[in-house]
Amino acid sequence: MAIDRRKFTKSALTTTAAIAASGPLILGADDKAGSREAIVGSGEHTYRCVHHWGRDSLPSTHDYGNASHGVTIDKQGMIYITHTGRPDSVYVFDPEGRFVKSLAGFHAARSKDSSVASGHGIDIRDEDGEEFLYLAAANTGMSFAKITLDGEVVWQRLKDEIFEHADFAARKDLRFRPTNTSFRPDGGYYLGDGYGSNYLYEYNSDDEFVRAIGGTGTSNGQFRTPHGQWLDARDGTPKLVVADRANARLQWFDMDGQHVRTQDGFLFPADIDTQGDLMLVPDLHARITILDKENNPIAQLGDDQQWRSRVLDGKEKMRASPEKWQAGKFIHPHDACFDTEGNIFVAEWVRGGRVTKLIKV
Repeated sequence: MAIDRRKFTKSALTTTAAIAASGPLILGADDKAGSREAIVGSGEHTYRCVHHWGRDSLPSTHDYGNASHGVTIDKQGMIYITHTGRPDSVYVFDPEGRFVKSLAGFHAARSKDSSVASGHGIDIRDEDGEEFLYLAAANTGMSFAKITLDGEVVWQRLKDEIFEHADFAARKDLRFRPTNTSFRPDGGYYLGDGYGSNYLYEYNSDDEFVRAIGGTGTSNGQFRTPHGQWLDARDGTPKLVVADRANARLQWFDMDGQHVRTQDGFLFPADIDTQGDLMLVPDLHARITILDKENNPIAQLGDDQQWRSRVLDGKEKMRASPEKWQAGKFIHPHDACFDTEGNIFVAEWVRGGRVTKLIKV
Protein backbone atom coordinates (compact mmCIF):
# COMPACT_ATOMS: atom_id res chain seq x y z
CA MET A 1 0.00 0.00 0.00
CA ALA A 2 1.43 3.38 -1.00
CA ILE A 3 1.14 6.34 1.36
CA ASP A 4 -0.09 9.55 -0.23
CA ARG A 5 2.83 11.99 -0.42
CA ARG A 6 0.67 15.04 0.19
CA LYS A 7 -0.87 13.59 3.35
CA PHE A 8 2.56 12.70 4.75
CA THR A 9 4.01 16.09 3.87
CA LYS A 10 1.03 17.88 5.46
CA SER A 11 1.47 15.77 8.59
CA ALA A 12 5.19 16.55 8.67
CA LEU A 13 4.56 20.27 8.32
CA THR A 14 1.86 20.22 10.99
CA THR A 15 4.14 18.36 13.36
CA THR A 16 7.06 20.68 12.67
CA ALA A 17 4.86 23.72 13.24
CA ALA A 18 3.61 22.31 16.52
CA ILE A 19 7.16 21.63 17.67
CA ALA A 20 8.26 25.13 16.71
CA ALA A 21 5.30 26.65 18.55
CA SER A 22 6.14 24.79 21.75
CA GLY A 23 9.59 26.38 22.07
CA PRO A 24 12.83 27.16 20.25
CA LEU A 25 14.30 24.30 18.26
CA ILE A 26 17.87 25.53 18.54
CA LEU A 27 19.62 27.46 21.27
CA GLY A 28 23.15 28.83 21.03
CA ALA A 29 23.22 28.45 17.25
CA ASP A 30 25.23 31.66 16.85
CA ASP A 31 28.44 29.66 17.31
CA LYS A 32 29.80 29.79 13.76
CA ALA A 33 32.34 27.01 14.32
CA GLY A 34 29.60 24.63 15.37
CA SER A 35 31.49 23.53 18.47
CA ARG A 36 29.36 25.02 21.26
CA GLU A 37 26.61 22.78 22.61
CA ALA A 38 23.05 23.58 21.55
CA ILE A 39 19.59 22.26 22.35
CA VAL A 40 17.63 20.70 19.49
CA GLY A 41 14.08 19.37 19.44
CA SER A 42 11.38 19.84 22.07
CA GLY A 43 9.22 17.97 24.54
CA GLU A 44 10.09 14.28 24.89
CA HIS A 45 12.51 14.63 21.99
CA THR A 46 14.82 17.32 23.30
CA TYR A 47 18.56 16.75 23.04
CA ARG A 48 21.78 18.45 24.03
CA CYS A 49 23.91 18.52 20.91
CA VAL A 50 27.60 17.60 21.38
CA HIS A 51 29.40 17.99 18.06
CA HIS A 52 32.82 16.47 17.34
CA TRP A 53 32.21 13.82 19.97
CA GLY A 54 35.40 11.79 20.57
CA ARG A 55 37.50 13.90 18.20
CA ASP A 56 39.93 15.16 20.85
CA SER A 57 40.88 11.60 21.81
CA LEU A 58 41.92 10.50 18.31
CA PRO A 59 45.68 9.86 18.08
CA SER A 60 47.57 12.31 15.87
CA THR A 61 48.15 9.48 13.40
CA HIS A 62 44.40 8.86 12.93
CA ASP A 63 41.82 10.85 10.97
CA TYR A 64 38.39 10.43 9.38
CA GLY A 65 39.67 11.56 6.00
CA ASN A 66 37.04 12.50 3.46
CA ALA A 67 34.14 11.49 5.72
CA SER A 68 32.82 9.64 8.72
CA HIS A 69 30.18 7.21 7.46
CA GLY A 70 28.60 4.64 9.79
CA VAL A 71 27.95 4.20 13.50
CA THR A 72 26.88 1.30 15.68
CA ILE A 73 27.06 0.40 19.40
CA ASP A 74 27.78 -2.93 21.12
CA LYS A 75 26.28 -4.33 24.34
CA GLN A 76 29.05 -2.77 26.42
CA GLY A 77 28.28 0.67 25.04
CA MET A 78 31.38 0.83 22.83
CA ILE A 79 30.84 2.99 19.74
CA TYR A 80 32.15 1.95 16.30
CA ILE A 81 32.63 4.54 13.53
CA THR A 82 33.49 3.75 9.90
CA HIS A 83 35.39 6.33 7.87
CA THR A 84 37.50 7.06 4.78
CA GLY A 85 40.64 8.21 6.55
CA ARG A 86 43.67 6.41 7.92
CA PRO A 87 44.63 4.00 9.35
CA ASP A 88 42.20 1.05 9.11
CA SER A 89 38.48 1.65 8.44
CA VAL A 90 36.78 1.41 11.86
CA TYR A 91 37.49 3.46 15.00
CA VAL A 92 36.27 2.26 18.38
CA PHE A 93 35.47 4.59 21.30
CA ASP A 94 34.35 3.93 24.86
CA PRO A 95 31.07 5.47 26.12
CA GLU A 96 32.94 8.52 27.40
CA GLY A 97 34.34 9.29 23.96
CA ARG A 98 37.85 7.98 24.52
CA PHE A 99 39.53 6.33 21.54
CA VAL A 100 40.21 2.62 22.18
CA LYS A 101 41.46 1.05 18.94
CA SER A 102 41.06 0.79 15.18
CA LEU A 103 39.94 -2.24 13.18
CA ALA A 104 39.36 -3.61 9.68
CA GLY A 105 42.49 -2.57 7.86
CA PHE A 106 41.52 -4.92 5.02
CA HIS A 107 38.97 -2.25 4.02
CA ALA A 108 41.76 0.20 3.25
CA ALA A 109 44.00 0.63 0.23
CA ARG A 110 47.62 0.41 1.35
CA SER A 111 50.20 2.88 0.10
CA LYS A 112 53.66 2.53 1.64
CA ASP A 113 53.20 3.14 5.36
CA SER A 114 49.71 4.62 5.22
CA SER A 115 46.24 3.66 4.07
CA VAL A 116 43.06 5.23 2.75
CA ALA A 117 39.98 3.52 4.09
CA SER A 118 36.72 2.58 2.41
CA GLY A 119 34.67 2.16 5.59
CA HIS A 120 30.94 2.65 5.03
CA GLY A 121 28.13 0.45 6.37
CA ILE A 122 28.51 -1.12 9.82
CA ASP A 123 26.13 -3.00 12.12
CA ILE A 124 26.44 -5.40 15.05
CA ARG A 125 24.52 -8.58 15.79
CA ASP A 126 24.54 -10.80 18.85
CA GLU A 127 24.80 -14.43 17.78
CA ASP A 128 24.46 -16.89 20.67
CA GLY A 129 26.09 -14.50 23.11
CA GLU A 130 28.91 -13.28 20.86
CA GLU A 131 28.68 -10.06 18.89
CA PHE A 132 29.88 -9.68 15.32
CA LEU A 133 30.39 -6.71 13.03
CA TYR A 134 29.02 -6.83 9.47
CA LEU A 135 30.83 -4.40 7.19
CA ALA A 136 30.02 -3.03 3.73
CA ALA A 137 32.95 -1.15 2.22
CA ALA A 138 31.23 0.76 -0.66
CA ASN A 139 34.18 -0.22 -2.84
CA THR A 140 33.86 -2.45 -5.89
CA GLY A 141 37.14 -4.23 -5.19
CA MET A 142 36.59 -4.77 -1.47
CA SER A 143 34.58 -7.34 0.42
CA PHE A 144 31.35 -7.69 2.32
CA ALA A 145 32.71 -8.99 5.60
CA LYS A 146 31.85 -10.40 9.00
CA ILE A 147 34.38 -9.90 11.79
CA THR A 148 34.61 -10.25 15.57
CA LEU A 149 34.72 -7.21 17.82
CA ASP A 150 38.48 -7.82 18.07
CA GLY A 151 38.85 -7.56 14.30
CA GLU A 152 39.23 -11.25 13.46
CA VAL A 153 37.76 -12.01 10.03
CA VAL A 154 35.04 -14.69 10.04
CA TRP A 155 34.37 -14.48 6.30
CA GLN A 156 34.62 -12.13 3.33
CA ARG A 157 32.65 -12.11 0.06
CA LEU A 158 33.72 -10.27 -3.07
CA LYS A 159 31.58 -9.00 -5.93
CA ASP A 160 32.09 -12.03 -8.19
CA GLU A 161 30.89 -14.46 -5.52
CA ILE A 162 27.81 -12.41 -4.65
CA PHE A 163 26.90 -11.85 -8.32
CA GLU A 164 27.33 -15.56 -8.99
CA HIS A 165 24.98 -16.34 -6.09
CA ALA A 166 22.39 -13.93 -7.53
CA ASP A 167 22.86 -15.25 -11.09
CA PHE A 168 24.13 -11.81 -12.14
CA ALA A 169 27.56 -12.95 -13.34
CA ALA A 170 26.69 -12.17 -16.95
CA ARG A 171 25.12 -8.79 -16.17
CA LYS A 172 27.67 -6.30 -17.48
CA ASP A 173 25.24 -3.45 -16.78
CA LEU A 174 25.39 -3.90 -13.00
CA ARG A 175 27.90 -2.25 -10.70
CA PHE A 176 28.77 -3.36 -7.17
CA ARG A 177 29.29 -0.81 -4.38
CA PRO A 178 27.44 -2.05 -1.28
CA THR A 179 26.45 0.48 1.36
CA ASN A 180 24.84 -1.23 4.38
CA THR A 181 23.66 -4.43 6.04
CA SER A 182 20.70 -5.41 8.21
CA PHE A 183 19.43 -8.50 9.98
CA ARG A 184 16.45 -10.83 9.92
CA PRO A 185 14.89 -12.30 13.09
CA ASP A 186 15.61 -15.86 11.84
CA GLY A 187 19.39 -15.34 11.68
CA GLY A 188 19.50 -14.27 8.05
CA TYR A 189 20.75 -10.91 6.81
CA TYR A 190 20.74 -8.47 3.91
CA LEU A 191 23.46 -6.64 2.00
CA GLY A 192 22.24 -3.47 0.30
CA ASP A 193 24.10 -2.61 -2.91
CA GLY A 194 23.12 1.04 -2.67
CA TYR A 195 25.77 2.63 -4.87
CA GLY A 196 25.86 -0.29 -7.28
CA SER A 197 23.16 -2.59 -8.63
CA ASN A 198 20.25 -1.18 -6.55
CA TYR A 199 19.51 -4.70 -5.27
CA LEU A 200 19.44 -6.08 -1.76
CA TYR A 201 21.02 -9.53 -1.43
CA GLU A 202 19.42 -11.80 1.16
CA TYR A 203 21.27 -14.64 2.92
CA ASN A 204 19.91 -17.14 5.44
CA SER A 205 21.33 -18.12 8.82
CA ASP A 206 23.54 -20.76 7.13
CA ASP A 207 25.14 -18.05 4.94
CA GLU A 208 23.31 -19.37 1.89
CA PHE A 209 21.99 -16.99 -0.76
CA VAL A 210 18.19 -16.69 -0.81
CA ARG A 211 17.13 -13.91 -3.22
CA ALA A 212 17.82 -10.50 -4.70
CA ILE A 213 15.25 -7.81 -3.95
CA GLY A 214 14.62 -4.66 -5.95
CA GLY A 215 16.53 -3.39 -8.96
CA THR A 216 16.69 0.08 -10.45
CA GLY A 217 13.51 2.11 -10.86
CA THR A 218 10.87 4.30 -9.29
CA SER A 219 8.00 1.80 -8.97
CA ASN A 220 7.12 0.18 -5.67
CA GLY A 221 9.65 -2.56 -4.99
CA GLN A 222 12.38 -0.84 -7.01
CA PHE A 223 15.16 1.43 -5.77
CA ARG A 224 17.36 4.35 -6.63
CA THR A 225 20.14 4.07 -4.07
CA PRO A 226 18.88 1.71 -1.34
CA HIS A 227 21.41 3.29 0.97
CA GLY A 228 20.36 1.73 4.28
CA GLN A 229 17.87 -0.75 5.66
CA TRP A 230 16.66 -2.15 8.97
CA LEU A 231 14.35 -4.68 10.62
CA ASP A 232 11.11 -2.97 11.63
CA ALA A 233 9.17 -5.08 14.14
CA ARG A 234 7.45 -2.24 15.98
CA ASP A 235 3.94 -3.46 15.13
CA GLY A 236 4.72 -7.07 16.04
CA THR A 237 5.14 -8.24 12.44
CA PRO A 238 8.79 -8.14 11.29
CA LYS A 239 9.37 -6.26 8.06
CA LEU A 240 12.37 -5.04 6.13
CA VAL A 241 12.36 -1.24 5.76
CA VAL A 242 14.64 0.34 3.18
CA ALA A 243 15.89 3.94 2.89
CA ASP A 244 15.37 4.41 -0.86
CA ARG A 245 17.49 7.54 -0.88
CA ALA A 246 17.32 9.02 -4.36
CA ASN A 247 13.59 8.23 -4.53
CA ALA A 248 13.17 10.23 -1.28
CA ARG A 249 11.12 7.52 0.43
CA LEU A 250 11.05 4.49 2.70
CA GLN A 251 9.78 1.13 1.48
CA TRP A 252 8.66 -1.84 3.57
CA PHE A 253 8.87 -5.52 2.55
CA ASP A 254 7.64 -8.70 4.21
CA MET A 255 10.04 -11.48 5.17
CA ASP A 256 9.45 -13.13 1.77
CA GLY A 257 10.73 -10.05 -0.04
CA GLN A 258 7.29 -8.82 -1.18
CA HIS A 259 6.61 -5.07 -1.19
CA VAL A 260 4.17 -4.01 1.55
CA ARG A 261 4.04 -0.22 1.57
CA THR A 262 5.82 2.97 0.56
CA GLN A 263 6.06 6.24 2.47
CA ASP A 264 7.12 9.43 0.73
CA GLY A 265 7.84 12.87 2.12
CA PHE A 266 11.51 12.46 2.99
CA LEU A 267 14.39 14.47 1.52
CA PHE A 268 17.32 12.09 1.01
CA PRO A 269 16.94 9.35 3.66
CA ALA A 270 20.24 7.63 4.35
CA ASP A 271 19.63 4.95 6.97
CA ILE A 272 17.28 3.71 9.71
CA ASP A 273 17.29 2.62 13.34
CA THR A 274 14.48 1.72 15.72
CA GLN A 275 14.02 1.73 19.47
CA GLY A 276 10.72 0.84 21.12
CA ASP A 277 7.98 2.53 19.10
CA LEU A 278 10.38 5.02 17.50
CA MET A 279 12.05 5.01 14.11
CA LEU A 280 15.11 7.18 13.46
CA VAL A 281 15.86 8.38 9.91
CA PRO A 282 19.04 10.41 9.31
CA ASP A 283 18.56 12.45 6.15
CA LEU A 284 21.57 13.50 4.11
CA HIS A 285 19.86 16.84 3.49
CA ALA A 286 20.63 18.32 6.91
CA ARG A 287 17.96 16.89 9.21
CA ILE A 288 17.05 13.89 11.34
CA THR A 289 13.46 12.63 11.52
CA ILE A 290 11.92 10.60 14.32
CA LEU A 291 8.73 8.69 13.50
CA ASP A 292 6.20 7.19 15.92
CA LYS A 293 4.74 3.68 15.76
CA GLU A 294 2.26 4.78 13.08
CA ASN A 295 5.15 6.35 11.11
CA ASN A 296 4.05 9.91 11.73
CA PRO A 297 6.94 12.39 12.04
CA ILE A 298 7.03 13.55 15.67
CA ALA A 299 10.40 15.34 15.57
CA GLN A 300 12.58 16.74 12.79
CA LEU A 301 15.85 17.67 14.42
CA GLY A 302 17.80 20.50 12.80
CA ASP A 303 15.10 21.11 10.20
CA ASP A 304 15.72 24.59 8.79
CA GLN A 305 14.97 25.36 5.15
CA GLN A 306 17.26 28.39 4.99
CA TRP A 307 20.17 26.42 6.42
CA ARG A 308 19.44 23.46 4.15
CA SER A 309 19.55 25.74 1.12
CA ARG A 310 23.03 26.80 2.13
CA VAL A 311 24.12 23.21 2.72
CA LEU A 312 22.88 22.13 -0.71
CA ASP A 313 24.29 25.18 -2.51
CA GLY A 314 27.42 23.89 -4.22
CA LYS A 315 28.99 27.33 -4.09
CA GLU A 316 29.02 27.20 -0.28
CA LYS A 317 31.07 23.97 -0.23
CA MET A 318 29.56 23.42 3.19
CA ARG A 319 30.75 19.85 3.77
CA ALA A 320 34.36 21.04 3.49
CA SER A 321 33.94 24.37 5.31
CA PRO A 322 33.80 23.74 9.09
CA GLU A 323 34.25 27.45 9.75
CA LYS A 324 30.67 27.90 8.46
CA TRP A 325 29.11 25.18 10.60
CA GLN A 326 26.71 26.25 13.34
CA ALA A 327 25.90 24.60 16.65
CA GLY A 328 22.71 22.56 16.53
CA LYS A 329 22.77 22.41 12.72
CA PHE A 330 23.52 19.30 10.69
CA ILE A 331 25.27 19.21 7.34
CA HIS A 332 24.94 15.69 5.95
CA PRO A 333 23.70 13.09 8.49
CA HIS A 334 24.78 9.80 6.92
CA ASP A 335 24.00 7.31 9.70
CA ALA A 336 22.52 7.47 13.19
CA CYS A 337 21.57 5.10 15.98
CA PHE A 338 20.08 5.10 19.47
CA ASP A 339 22.02 4.01 22.53
CA THR A 340 20.32 2.17 25.40
CA GLU A 341 19.48 5.44 27.18
CA GLY A 342 17.74 6.97 24.16
CA ASN A 343 20.64 9.22 23.20
CA ILE A 344 21.46 9.42 19.49
CA PHE A 345 24.84 9.15 17.77
CA VAL A 346 25.11 10.76 14.32
CA ALA A 347 27.91 10.26 11.79
CA GLU A 348 28.04 12.90 9.05
CA TRP A 349 29.36 12.82 5.51
CA VAL A 350 31.63 15.84 5.82
CA ARG A 351 35.29 16.42 5.03
CA GLY A 352 37.32 15.51 8.09
CA GLY A 353 34.37 13.65 9.59
CA ARG A 354 32.06 14.62 12.42
CA VAL A 355 30.31 12.51 15.05
CA THR A 356 27.60 14.20 17.11
CA LYS A 357 26.09 12.83 20.30
CA LEU A 358 22.54 14.00 20.95
CA ILE A 359 22.07 13.61 24.70
CA LYS A 360 18.44 13.21 25.72
CA VAL A 361 17.40 16.04 28.05
